[in-house]
Amino acid sequence: MTITVHHLNNSRSQRILWLLEELGADYKIAHYQRDAETNLAPPELAKAHPLGKSPVIEDAGRVIAESGAIIQYLCERHGGADWLPDVSSAEHIAHLEWMQFGESSFFVPVMLKIMADRLGDAAAPMLPRVEEQFAAHVGYAEDNIGDNLHFVGDHWSASDVMMSFPAEIAVMRGYGERAPKLAKFVEAVHARPAWQQAREKGGTHFIW
Repeated sequence: MTITVHHLNNSRSQRILWLLEELGADYKIAHYQRDAETNLAPPELAKAHPLGKSPVIEDAGRVIAESGAIIQYLCERHGGADWLPDVSSAEHIAHLEWMQFGESSFFVPVMLKIMADRLGDAAAPMLPRVEEQFAAHVGYAEDNIGDNLHFVGDHWSASDVMMSFPAEIAVMRGYGERAPKLAKFVEAVHARPAWQQAREKGGTHFIW
């Protein structure tokens, strides 16, 4: 059965398309475009999920939201076993940590940074704290990504998929020089044929 991805441009759902391409899964895209003025998702996306956010997938009659859950589901159900560490290994624990970090600890300052940049002077009172937390989380990711440019183990994994979006934001926001391994990681992600195929199918994705 074909998977449907409810895909919003310039969003976290790009990494879901990337993973699907890596897995060679059969999928189709329902496209949604952000409002050019507000940058918000269109109201139509709420028909796919009540929160009106992306990514959301439909598979075998079920609607699944939340990036981490989608990535885990696709790896477990659609041929991505090699993208998940063995559950009895120490790498599995690291995998769980990075999957949570990418959508919780790291994404909070990422979102605040995006919003503060859009607000401009109105965000001035909160900006020092936002910058401090954003830099701290970028630094943590930089210090803990392997020299092989993977977050867990010696090959591409679900953790790398999860961390690709916040790493892109960090580089896009000018942290590449302070986080050279993260910058190289983003370059390596974008060099993969599957990411490029997903980018072509998904449409606009930031400045890349």
